[in-house]
Amino acid sequence: MGRLRVSYGGLNQKNMKNKIKKSKVKAVKSNKAIASMEDLLNLEGVALLGLKKGQEVKGRITAIKNKGVYIDIGGKTDAVVTGKEFEFVKDYAADLKVGDEIEVQVRQPENDKGQILVSIRGAASGYGWNYFKEKENNGGELTVFARELNRGGAVVVAPFGFFGFIPGSQIGKKYDGEPDKMIGKKVKVKVLEVDQAKNRLVFSERLVSEPGKVGEEVDAMESLKIDDVFEAEVVRVEPFGIFVRIILEKGEIRLNLEGLVHISEISWEKVDEVSTLYKSKDKIKVKLINKSEGRLQFSIKRLGNDPWLKIEDKYPKDKELEGTVVRLATFGALVRLEAGVEGLIHISKLTGGVEVKEGEKVQVYIESIDVSKRKISLGLIMLDKKNVIYK
Repeated sequence: MGRLRVSYGGLNQKNMKNKIKKSKVKAVKSNKAIASMEDLLNLEGVALLGLKKGQEVKGRITAIKNKGVYIDIGGKTDAVVTGKEFEFVKDYAADLKVGDEIEVQVRQPENDKGQILVSIRGAASGYGWNYFKEKENNGGELTVFARELNRGGAVVVAPFGFFGFIPGSQIGKKYDGEPDKMIGKKVKVKVLEVDQAKNRLVFSERLVSEPGKVGEEVDAMESLKIDDVFEAEVVRVEPFGIFVRIILEKGEIRLNLEGLVHISEISWEKVDEVSTLYKSKDKIKVKLINKSEGRLQFSIKRLGNDPWLKIEDKYPKDKELEGTVVRLATFGALVRLEAGVEGLIHISKLTGGVEVKEGEKVQVYIESIDVSKRKISLGLIMLDKKNVIYK
């Protein structure tokens, strides 16, 4: 986006009036005709350039009031940051002072009050990311507002209008580890992660309310090994998976560590509704599969063998077997061969009066297997009126 050069030599409203007055005197003395404001300014060597929406301009702050920032960008009047734009950057504006040079973006060249409306979100954004990075590095506290629930945690509004996230595992006993109990409240937190490229901010309430315990848990996590199996208790059931708690005992210390079993790690078979399989306080076994970025990820399905291992040996081409129709779709019928293994009878094979129903047992044979895509193509074996099998 192109930048608009300062078009009035940094004139503010007062200086502009003085320039106009002097120009009128010059015009009288020189007997020049004055047809417009542009004619007056041209006598002073000032080029009148129009502002356009979206253009970026550098200016200097002339005043900071209760709900507005006024900036001299060389216009007929000072540009102003007000209304919702001011609310968005009010934390940033609190650190500004008169005389500061700042870059703005024109939102409206002139409103019905003759004001030039501008935004300083770009400047505030860069300042904000630096602020959070500094907090992450020095471990400083800040206050956020818990706005709503989202995927096992709380979405929060942080300073400078930034949105962030507090995972459920980073919510302490003050809220019983439950995100919904902090919604609508101001919460003191510390920064866990800052990633400007991904527009990602992660906070921890427990680093403020239970700093010592969090430190012990981090050390405990480091001692865990991938593929370790644990007895666990279901803490929360969400549409995308279940949160579980494991207990580690180190001498006289008992540590509760939480992690997620994603819906894709619950079973080798497709899971549609997690809540039909598990509920809070269920006791289950889980296997640790990841512990990156201070988060534990577990699996239930990996406690057993992958049914697709050596699938081609078990189901060679043309092998005949019985399966159960589990779903009908526009592209064909899905048939369950065993737990975690389904094949497709393509719609092209279900023509000429051939019908199958969900829950029905059918005789099929293996046409082909694509192990990398976990796909099996099936042919349908039918019985004619003389009970002679044909394909």
